[in-house]
Amino acid sequence: MTLVIARVIVTPKPVVNDPQGLTVKQGLATLGFTEVSDVRVGKYIEVSLDVAGEQEARQRIEAMCNQLLANHVIEDFRFEIATDGGQDR
Repeated sequence: MTLVIARVIVTPKPVVNDPQGLTVKQGLATLGFTEVSDVRVGKYIEVSLDVAGEQEARQRIEAMCNQLLANHVIEDFRFEIATDGGQDR
């Protein structure tokens, strides 16, 4: 078995209203960062798992995202797989 770390990024779909992103954008503008044209706020999830290899890790993480980590009605997700040493594959 190989220890694998999956880094999952979940973001609201482009057509979905993002009130948290709008609030952050307004806050940045208030602080003088007026060059910011858009902010989307999502979530970062790190999952460590013992699997036979990268292909199994991808299948398992995809299943986790589809079943729990992301709401497919309003969110998109993407992920990357890294080995125990932190090297991305």
